Amino acid sequence: MTIAANVKQCLSSIKNIESQLSSLALNSLDEDAKSVFHETMLTMMDVKKDLQTRVLELERQEPQYKGS
Repeated sequence: MTIAANVKQCLSSIKNIESQLSSLALNSLDEDAKSVFHETMLTMMDVKKDLQTRVLELERQEPQYKGS
């Protein structure tokens, strides 16, 4: 598996984790847990943005990875 494919797979996993944390934050009855889930989701959003930037860099450097 190429580096670009690994980064894209990681990005997909991060998006899934972010979604799950959002759901947990919305559905949790415990206010402390809601807060922890929400803050962790925000951290994952930052990681997702960084990975999206890296994917764009990889695609710019190696056009054969674009769209795959």
